[in-house]
Amino acid sequence: MTLYSENRTLFYKVVIDHVTELMPIIYTPTIGDAVMHYHENWENPQDALFLQADSMVDLVSVFQNNVPNHEKIKMIVVTDGEGILGIGDWGLNGVSIAIGKLAVYTVAAGLAPDCVLPIVIDAGTNNEALRTDASYLGSRTPRLKTPAYDAFIARFVAAVKTCFPKAVLHWEDFGRDNASRILEAYRQQLCTFNDDIQGTGAMVVAAALATTRVSKLPLSEQRIVIFGAGTAGIGIADQLVAEMVVNEGLTAEQAKSRFYMVDRPGLVTTDLPDLTSGQQKYARDAGDFTQRLTDLLAIVQHVKPTMLIGCSGVTGAFSEEIVLEMSRHIERPAILPLSNPTKLAEATAHDLITWTKGKALVVTGSPSEPVLFDGNTYYIGQANNALLYPGLGLAAVITEAREITDDMLAAASHAVATQVRDVNTIGDALLPPIATLRDTSHAVTLAVTQKTIELGLNNRTISNPLEAVNDAIWLPQYKE
Repeated sequence: MTLYSENRTLFYKVVIDHVTELMPIIYTPTIGDAVMHYHENWENPQDALFLQADSMVDLVSVFQNNVPNHEKIKMIVVTDGEGILGIGDWGLNGVSIAIGKLAVYTVAAGLAPDCVLPIVIDAGTNNEALRTDASYLGSRTPRLKTPAYDAFIARFVAAVKTCFPKAVLHWEDFGRDNASRILEAYRQQLCTFNDDIQGTGAMVVAAALATTRVSKLPLSEQRIVIFGAGTAGIGIADQLVAEMVVNEGLTAEQAKSRFYMVDRPGLVTTDLPDLTSGQQKYARDAGDFTQRLTDLLAIVQHVKPTMLIGCSGVTGAFSEEIVLEMSRHIERPAILPLSNPTKLAEATAHDLITWTKGKALVVTGSPSEPVLFDGNTYYIGQANNALLYPGLGLAAVITEAREITDDMLAAASHAVATQVRDVNTIGDALLPPIATLRDTSHAVTLAVTQKTIELGLNNRTISNPLEAVNDAIWLPQYKE
C-alpha cells in the first residue's frame, strides 16, 4: 500500500501481473488484518474522504471542495465500518475496505483509478476496546441512534446525487440492522447496490449454479440451509430466490419455501423475537415443528438439505457429524463454507473432501489449496466477490445505468458460472480461478452491459456493447 500511495500506475501493473499471489494481500483475507491495525499503521488518507456523521456540515460543499475533479467520479465505495467481514465493528478503520474494494475494481475490471472515491462515514463505534485505544482516529462515542443516523444517510445520498450524478454508489460492510434498510430505501432513487447483500448473493448464485452442473439437481428442487441469517445470509437467499423466479419458473413463495435460515437461536421461525425484516421473509412457521430446532445437527437431520451454505463466522460449525448426516441423504452434497478470513470458515475444503470421500461439491469463501484424496487432486473454487462485483459495477458505469436490478445481478451470476467450461472431471474447480480474473470480469461486464441495454435502463446510447466495454478498460501504462 506504500507503493499504492507513491505510484498508482506501478501498483496496478504489479498486482495485475501477479494477481493470484497479490489479490489475497490487497483483498480478503489479509484486508481484515489491515482493518484491525489501521489506526496503528496509518500513514496517509490514500485519497479517501472521511465524513463525520454527527456533524451538520454541508455535504455538497464538502464534496465540491475536497474531491479533486469531482465531476470525473464514476464509482463511490462507502462504508461505516460496522460490519467488517466476519470481524465486526471497526469504525473508521473500515476505510481500508473502501480503498481495497476500489483497488479490486481496477485490478479485475479495469475501472480507471482516477474516477473512484472511497468514503468512510464515522458514525461512532460500539467497539469499546477501539474507543479507548489512544491511537484510534475516529469518534470515541457509541454509534449514532437510528433517527440521527438515517437523517445523515438521507443527506449523504442527496449530496451524492447532486455532486456525482453519473456515479455508481456501492455500499460496503454496513451493519445488519442498517444495510438492508438503506438499500431498499435508495436502490430505485439512484444507481446503487450493496455488495454484502447483492454481490455476495449473486456470487453464491454463480457457485450454486456451478454445483448444479455436476449434481444435475436444479436449484428449484433443492433444500437449502443457510447457516448465518445476517446481512450476507439474507442477501444470498434473496438472490437465489430471484434466480429461481427469473430463470426456473417458481413463484416467489415457492422459491422461499426451499430455504431454512439458521441464526444464533437456531432455525429462524416466526415466534422468535427481534427478527430483522430480511429474517421475517424466510422465517418458518413455528407450528410446523414439534420441537424447537436449536442446533445445526438437528436441523440437518430434520431438513435433509441438498445444499449447506455458511456465512456465520463460526469456525468449524460444519462438523464431521453434520457433514456425514447430510451425505446420508444426498449423493453429491453442495457445501459452501463462505465465511472469511480463513480462520472463521465453517469447515476446510480438506476436511469436507476427506469426510465425504470426494463426493462433496465444495466452494469456499477464502483461497483454498488443492486437496489430494484417493489419488485425485481436487481444485477448490473460491466464491470471491471479486469475480463478480467489478464487472457489474463497470457495466453500470459504462451504460450510466439508472439502477441495478435482480436481472442484471442474475446476468452477472451466469457469466461467472459459465466461465468454467468443463466440470465433469473429478477434481475440477467449480468456479474460475483468480488467475483468470480479468477474463471473468470482462465476461461479467459484457453480460451486464447487454442486459442493461435489453432492460432499457441505460442512460447512455450504446450501439456496440463489446466495443464500449473494451474502450472503457483502463490499463496501467505511463503516458508518453
